Amino acid sequence: MTQARPGAKRAASTARSPSSSSSTCAAPQDGFAYSREFFADLVDHALAHARKLGATDAGADASEGCGLSVSVRKGELETVERNRDKSLGVTVYVGQRRGNASTSDFSPAAVERTVQAAYDIARFTSEDPAAGLPDAADVAPQESHRDLELFHPWAIDSEQAAQLALQCEAAALGTHRRITNSEGAGVSAQQSHFFSAHTRGFRGGYASSRHSISVAPIASLPGRGGEMQRDSWYSSMRDARELAAPEVVGRYAAERALSRLGSRKISTRECPVLFESPLAAGLLGGFVQAVSGGALYRKSTFLLDSLGQQVFPEHISVAEDPFIVGGKGSSPFDNEGVRVAPRQVVEDGRVQGYFLSTYSARKLGMKTTGNAGGSHNLQLTSRLTRPDDDLRAMLQKLGTGLFVIELMGQGVNYVTGDYSRGASGFWVENGEIAYPVDEITIAGNLRDMLLGIAAVGADAYTYGAKTVGSVLVNRMKVAGS
Repeated sequence: MTQARPGAKRAASTARSPSSSSSTCAAPQDGFAYSREFFADLVDHALAHARKLGATDAGADASEGCGLSVSVRKGELETVERNRDKSLGVTVYVGQRRGNASTSDFSPAAVERTVQAAYDIARFTSEDPAAGLPDAADVAPQESHRDLELFHPWAIDSEQAAQLALQCEAAALGTHRRITNSEGAGVSAQQSHFFSAHTRGFRGGYASSRHSISVAPIASLPGRGGEMQRDSWYSSMRDARELAAPEVVGRYAAERALSRLGSRKISTRECPVLFESPLAAGLLGGFVQAVSGGALYRKSTFLLDSLGQQVFPEHISVAEDPFIVGGKGSSPFDNEGVRVAPRQVVEDGRVQGYFLSTYSARKLGMKTTGNAGGSHNLQLTSRLTRPDDDLRAMLQKLGTGLFVIELMGQGVNYVTGDYSRGASGFWVENGEIAYPVDEITIAGNLRDMLLGIAAVGADAYTYGAKTVGSVLVNRMKVAGS
């Protein structure tokens, strides 16, 4: 029986697609119905009307998004979707009372009605001592707004997108005779822009893009009760010229599905667990959620009062950098117009900073960290990692234990840290994959899991705004048959 090794080279996340050569880095308004200047006037009109009504402070945000999504299945076109949306959001403060309203109608009368609605809501809500715009000292000045090259429109039509999707699916189906079906392949090209301003001196906005190719093939194994295994892969980039070739995405997704054929159950036990790098980003995400402002001021986190505390082993650090050119989590300011900066969130395993918006910072008696809207390009690293610590090396470090490539369910309790999720992957013996396993559950506590990180691979993978290699946790409970 031929099986593809799940640690096959991740060319699908980096290879360039020759089919995307028509992509161009055009002017920021290409493909948009509204200009930045129009949005600036729209926002200014909203703020002026708020002042006229007697608002203490106000903010407004005008945005537009558009794109194309195409899906195919079994060699046939399934859907072609074009989306275009627009919105004006207005926030009004009357003292420490806050009101918010939005509209998709950009006419002057509609803008004024929206401001009036937000003002009326603010008048009748209860006071909140933490409510209000950011302090002027925290606002990012216009001269500090960097061009981070986040906007790369993709000049692709529905026919071209369908052709790329068909190539991707065909590559998956042609990888091996045991790839017998497909849940389909898709191509998406999305772009948006916005302009925001408020009465504490902030003015700014930018355009951004996100494009992707994906496929989900199904492998089957005759003679085992019609066993079928599904897996998927994708490539997602801001610049379509950096997308993986559709054939590479398709073949790698097929190899992953093939590698899972012949899965077995295992008995319940405790053992070390190696998380594949895309899943390891989820562990980092769990930490971020646990030290974010909302969870902290509500006291609904297992990492309450963790500033300065040992949460990871000493060899682990977590860095945040909002200014990575083209980064998926890059931004010259946060969602409130607050200045952002690179920082160490975790150093030598100790928490150096939380993720706070203006509101959550005030609730905690602290200063905003510029994280309204989320984190910016996090990277988890270990000083024990060597350049040759690829997946094969990480399997050797695992020794005998479980290598997880898929998680199911949302079984994480952030109040207690309890962690329990369905999983599938591979049983590893003496550093070598022995056989695939499924229908198991892995369980532990996030506090123990984070402290129990024994190694981080050099096979770094960027999942959304988080970059991390495969992560080895020293011990977890595995529930099987």
